[in-house]
Amino acid sequence: MIAIIDYGAGNLQSVKNALDHLDAPNFVTSVPDEIHSADGVILPGVGAFGHAMDEINKRGIADAIRKAARNGKPFLGICVGMQLFFESSEESPGVPGLGLMQGKVVRFRDTDGRKVPHMGWNTINVTKESRLLFDLPPEPFFYFVHSYYVKSDIRTDVSATADYGSTFDAAVEDGSLFGLQFHPEKSGDLGLRILRRFVSLTARFI
Repeated sequence: MIAIIDYGAGNLQSVKNALDHLDAPNFVTSVPDEIHSADGVILPGVGAFGHAMDEINKRGIADAIRKAARNGKPFLGICVGMQLFFESSEESPGVPGLGLMQGKVVRFRDTDGRKVPHMGWNTINVTKESRLLFDLPPEPFFYFVHSYYVKSDIRTDVSATADYGSTFDAAVEDGSLFGLQFHPEKSGDLGLRILRRFVSLTARFI
């Protein structure tokens, strides 16, 4: 059973719909014990880094999220959910993130005249052997919506990059911790393929 963490994120229902489409058992929760007992966890996210952390802290689930992410069960962060893995964000100065990975979140600057936010379909470049991003077609397209992106301090954690004027980190992976800046739940068949692989990892964890 996969827990989708509820802290008011805008894409929560679309993530649930995608899992339902895959016939993957799932439930929405903001209860620490339910997060702990799940076989896998997804942290969705749309909106501002600081607001997301405020809601997580108000609901008293920050420690439960950290424990779930560190205990070896498959854990997936999507968009802002991935950004929350890191230590800080230029979007919300002075607001600490979850601190699960080393690095920070920065605003797009060198976009070569392109509009911010970065919104729409873009290709990714897989940069290491990945348990989620394998056997994809050349230059696969995924759907992005963001003005900020992760800049990982640990380059071996980066599993994919993308280009929007300049190169940015599009996905991270460290053990059972996975992060995607793009939205797999809005990325058609390839996005569903990645979510299906995450579901299969949770089945192996049982």
